[in-house]
Amino acid sequence: MDSFIYSLNATVPIFLLMILGNVLYRRGMLDRHFSDAADRLVFKVCLPCMLFMNLSGTDIRRNFDGTYLGFCFGVTLASILGIWALARLFLEDRSMVGAFVQGSYRSSAAILGIAFIENIYGSSEMAPLMMLGSVPLYNIFAVVVLTMENDLIRGQAVGEKIRRACIGVLENPIIIGILLGLAASYARVELPVMLGRAAQNLGALTSPLALVSIGVSFQGRHALAKLQQTGIAVFLKLVGLAAVFLPLAVWLGFRDQKLVAIIIMLASPCTPTAYIMAKNMEADWSLASSIVVVTTLLSSITLTGWIFLARCFELVR
Repeated sequence: MDSFIYSLNATVPIFLLMILGNVLYRRGMLDRHFSDAADRLVFKVCLPCMLFMNLSGTDIRRNFDGTYLGFCFGVTLASILGIWALARLFLEDRSMVGAFVQGSYRSSAAILGIAFIENIYGSSEMAPLMMLGSVPLYNIFAVVVLTMENDLIRGQAVGEKIRRACIGVLENPIIIGILLGLAASYARVELPVMLGRAAQNLGALTSPLALVSIGVSFQGRHALAKLQQTGIAVFLKLVGLAAVFLPLAVWLGFRDQKLVAIIIMLASPCTPTAYIMAKNMEADWSLASSIVVVTTLLSSITLTGWIFLARCFELVR
């Protein structure tokens, strides 16, 4: 019972904020314009500030774990390539492949991941290392997969699109925040007090603002679209990847905050960005939106279950 209550305390507050956002939207207090603006603010300002402050305030020379970073990178790469290969083999409608692959591997590591870890431990020191190993691959392969699968249908050239996608990844505010934070931590640079407090205040907005925004943009009617493909992708995203790779993480000795970050990487819901990218790149956006909605809804159960299971085996505390 203690483990179950611990797990609920880690997950329920996160989803209460999402529910609050949806309720405020339905009552007319918030709208889609708020959600769009909030998403831009979080992505371009708040989240990079939070990542920078978390990393710059960490002794990276002492806490850096190459094995952990390599594990996150390797597992993410293996997940993407494995799901992509299977999707190309078994999906009869090739127009679904890009959205299906992206929805099956791409986690809300940057938003929900940090929120969960902060809710449990009060800080998220391991989240940036997990994100450094996974988020660049999320962004690169999301564009690559969507582009290549679209081009299989339309016969378009992909080289220039992939080159631009790689440049876009290098300009990603999240990655820039991580790299600057790592550099500041390694060089032991300290911001002036006033600037540091301003950045810290902006960073503190990240989780609550993003969660409320997700609640505002939640559209349950899309969950009815393409149920079979959605169901398979949801299983892979919330259960399958974690079932395959979590035993390996435990065997390698990852515990506590490191293991929670890995659980988030493997089993958190698909990020809403997947829907936005699918729609903008003329992929199957209805399938993408369905995966985002259902994984977000069911992750309140599955994430609680994974954390509860880890707690029962005394792998996290």
